[in-house]
Amino acid sequence: MNNKTFKMPAEKDHAQCSSHMMAVQDAMDILSGKWKILIIGSLSFGKKRFMELLRDVNGIGAKMLSKELKDLEENDLVKRTVHDTKPVTVEYELTDYGATLQEVIGAIAYWGSEHRKRIFNK
Repeated sequence: MNNKTFKMPAEKDHAQCSSHMMAVQDAMDILSGKWKILIIGSLSFGKKRFMELLRDVNGIGAKMLSKELKDLEENDLVKRTVHDTKPVTVEYELTDYGATLQEVIGAIAYWGSEHRKRIFNK
């Protein structure tokens, strides 16, 4: 992790805790739901067309994917590019700001992998 990684305070400080919890809430507000983190995780591997994302994000419907992509775009995490082709081609990719989440998504993926091993290999 980089030098901007949050470190928990050694002593319990109400103001720091309050600030920390507010920051967690802000992140949860943006990334909440079943799909956004999965969409960002898929886009971490590069540009994708809508149908590629639909295949990558198992279980999501087209209407929900469209809504989630719009939300991510409004929060400057995803960029939508329309190419002047016939038929029109639309690609989605992480913005530079969205790419700042790759370390977070990577940490979640690592934790999930370790958790899966722990639970299923008992």
